[in-house]
Amino acid sequence: MTDFLSSTPLTAFRRALARVLALLVGFGPLAAHAQAAGTAAVKPLVATVATPSASRPNAALRWTRLGNPRSPSLLQVPADCQVRSCPLVVVSHPRAQDAARLRDSAQVGKISQALLAADFAVLLSGDGGVNTWGSPAALREVAQVHREATSRFRWNSRTYALGLSMGGLLSLRSALPDSPYTVRGVALIDAWVSLRGAWGSALSRQREIGKAYGLTVPPTPTLDPLPLAQRLAPVAPLPLFLAYSPTDTVVSSRKNAELLIPKAEQGVSEIVRLDGPHLGGNRFSPQMIARLVGFYQGLEQRAIARQHKEFPPGLPAPAVQRAQTETSKS
Repeated sequence: MTDFLSSTPLTAFRRALARVLALLVGFGPLAAHAQAAGTAAVKPLVATVATPSASRPNAALRWTRLGNPRSPSLLQVPADCQVRSCPLVVVSHPRAQDAARLRDSAQVGKISQALLAADFAVLLSGDGGVNTWGSPAALREVAQVHREATSRFRWNSRTYALGLSMGGLLSLRSALPDSPYTVRGVALIDAWVSLRGAWGSALSRQREIGKAYGLTVPPTPTLDPLPLAQRLAPVAPLPLFLAYSPTDTVVSSRKNAELLIPKAEQGVSEIVRLDGPHLGGNRFSPQMIARLVGFYQGLEQRAIARQHKEFPPGLPAPAVQRAQTETSKS
């Protein structure tokens, strides 16, 4: 099997994109819905299988349970990624949900299938619990799961994040410099990115955030990923995929996603303004999923091109890259 690192980026990109488009052709219309509330030895996968259902596209896939039994995460790895190096996408869930709900969601299932078809491993994160709001404890737990997940397949050292609604806080936080694991790009769909904004939006959210962070007063800016990202961006703008709706009545885009737009890295980021309710069906249309996967693929292609430029053929590569290249030729 040919590895991305040993093939031309354009050829690999076209091959992966063809698989994604072939998968998306079969997607029917999606029902709208709203949310109210490296190269180490590869460990064998111990998988669980959900009950198949036509309305649950992930149900026929084999998911590996990882992490804390109280807030388990679920890993799915393309077969190719046992023999060639692949990236990982960590998906963080909305409020009052968990990894199992993501697995059983028809909308998220289509995203998972498209990513797997493009040779991205998918980790449906337990996020440390159902209402953790991107807390430091939640991030530490996800970091532990990330280490376990990346030991289960031939990881290429690159991780990306996808945050849905509340999951945006953890996803954005994971991409900042002091994160316990490195994230190369973040996609946010109808996402909270302002912790203080969430605190002040409703008493129920305030109670949940207070419990998750151990707070009785509003969170300080050092706990809020939005101001942290805003301070970072002039020096190191973030690769972002932002999908939001000004008519979302759950998460104010004006106080969240739109504040990140000036901080998005030019040339690789994508900003998608939509209409309709929170986490509505148009966020999960075949066209949107293709754009989302294309965002991650673009970042992969850039990383690969940089590797080839830094370590051209004939020059020794770092041990991790050399091992990956040797694996791809076996």
